[in-house]
Amino acid sequence: METSIWRPILFLVGIMAFAGVNAAWLGWCERKGAGHIQRRIGPKEVGPYGLWQPLADGIKLMTKQLLVPQGVDGILFRVAPVLMMIPAITSMVAIPFSEGLQARAIDLSVLLIFALASIGMMAILLGGWASNNKYSLISAARSVSQNIAYEIPMLITVITIVMVSGSMNMEEIAKDQMGGFWHWNIFRVENGTFLYMWISFLIFFICSVAETNRAPFDMAEAESELVAGHMTEYSSMGFGLFMMGEYLNIVVGACLTTVLFLGGWDCPLGLLPGVWWFLLKIYILIFSFIWIRWTYPRTQIYKLLNLSWKVLIPFSLVNLLVTAVFLKVF
Repeated sequence: METSIWRPILFLVGIMAFAGVNAAWLGWCERKGAGHIQRRIGPKEVGPYGLWQPLADGIKLMTKQLLVPQGVDGILFRVAPVLMMIPAITSMVAIPFSEGLQARAIDLSVLLIFALASIGMMAILLGGWASNNKYSLISAARSVSQNIAYEIPMLITVITIVMVSGSMNMEEIAKDQMGGFWHWNIFRVENGTFLYMWISFLIFFICSVAETNRAPFDMAEAESELVAGHMTEYSSMGFGLFMMGEYLNIVVGACLTTVLFLGGWDCPLGLLPGVWWFLLKIYILIFSFIWIRWTYPRTQIYKLLNLSWKVLIPFSLVNLLVTAVFLKVF
């Protein structure tokens, strides 16, 4: 069966447009959200309600000179910002926004996204190492320790979802939750027995916030301690690509949470087409990311690591065992 060349081209253009719009205007949402949460105004001068502020920021970043300080590793210094963007955009290829609305159907799409997420962590590591700056190097070390700590409970939690759905294909996982709220993994009922999957959801959501390096888990950046962390020596679009990559990682994390726990594009009320229901879910999750950042203060590094090693990992292991017993017995 021949496949039209236009399908991958259109999906590529759509993914790039979706990524660009989100990377730009989520910054506006962040600043407006921070303003309202902290009783400030936020952007208001450039366009109505400051809506054109992302365009102004983009023009400013693209017209500034990209400075490469003396003593840095020039190749790694330039590669790191690009490496931050590519995995996030590539991950969207495997995300099913609705039934049949997926750039590429991949049987092991969950595994692919986690593999790409580890590359994003490498971008921070390379950026900090190549900058020849002690603050950036500390940021890189913190980033590695934080990502290792929080990827473990996150992956253990995903194993419970794979056990329940019997697949590592994100589209199949979403289809397994069709039929209403009580079929979603967060409220899962299996043969009349309530599975405590909401615990998996909480663990996964906390790890998602930590993996995106946002407050209260932004140990890699930590402006009050490390100037700007791994981005200290970056200017112009080098800095801009790091920021865009951060917002795209938030979008990917929200999409993954929606597919794994919130039924994907399933609409119990039947009021919206699947893709719009999917987008509504991910933007509610993104708003919660913003809300958390501007509500809770940054924690200390040892408290952050203790939360994972001493709390989340034991809970995720117990939850995995309980889920396995429920599936086997009932």
